[in-house]
Amino acid sequence: MHNEINKALYNVFPLQKKSDAFSGYLYMKYYEYVIAEMFKMMGMPCKEPTPKLDPGITEMIELLVHQIFEAGASRETSTHHAKVLTLPDVLKLVTQKEDLHLVPSEKVIPFKIARDVILESPETISVGTCPCRMVSEKPCLPPPMEVCIWPGEPNASFIAGQNANFRKISQDEAVGILEDCHKKGFVHTAYFEKGASDRMDVICNCCDCCCIGLKMFNLMDMDDQNPFIAPSGYVAEINDACNGCGVCAENTCNFKAIYMDEKNQQAVVRFEKCMGCGVCENACEADAITMRRDPAKGDPLDIDEMKK
Repeated sequence: MHNEINKALYNVFPLQKKSDAFSGYLYMKYYEYVIAEMFKMMGMPCKEPTPKLDPGITEMIELLVHQIFEAGASRETSTHHAKVLTLPDVLKLVTQKEDLHLVPSEKVIPFKIARDVILESPETISVGTCPCRMVSEKPCLPPPMEVCIWPGEPNASFIAGQNANFRKISQDEAVGILEDCHKKGFVHTAYFEKGASDRMDVICNCCDCCCIGLKMFNLMDMDDQNPFIAPSGYVAEINDACNGCGVCAENTCNFKAIYMDEKNQQAVVRFEKCMGCGVCENACEADAITMRRDPAKGDPLDIDEMKK
């Protein structure tokens, strides 16, 4: 069975990119080890995954992570990046019934490499333990921390067959996980990777306390023009209903895009940092926050619009 799954993964890659298949194999099979190496390269504390790997495999993982980091310096060369999704848009991805092959414009995915949205057998989905939270010293979720979703073949079957932390689920289960993550204040991000034959492979549900992408965004004081995370196409807008409670600024925004104007007792959005995830809108009990489409934030990854 493993040989068939491995062959299916290999066959996804065109002839001129067959060498990238091994990167995808390493990334999915040793997902948590790859993420741990990313933490270490960033100088961030982390727990070592177990069991300990063969030194040769560890060396290959280190080389893979070096390649990802070196390429990630700009949008022209980045091979490992993400698109922030609103809840409605991410639910459309995991409830797709027919095979899908779309090439988003740069208004949707502003990267030169790894930009296709291809879902083959979209009803096949796997979920598993978030590797960022697995290696974090103080994760924000209790075990099993199953919030990483891999939709479509061959990736869903490969990671469920090769990585013991993953299992297959139904589309309804995936919807339930995403809705629960939204309530918890996590950011939905679709990752695009060269090791997935230049296409979307995983939908993560990220937090700024554990997840490597958001940690890097905040640590390096990035904005919506950063080289590895693209905004959703929306921006948060605060209206006169704001009562100055401060919840959105204190512990809601994962991108540090909201602060309190103490003089006027109003929340204020830092436009350049807002990635349009919609977490603040869901958390605001005063209904003072709405998400507004903004051309400066690109276009949403809305498969209904992209099909037109």
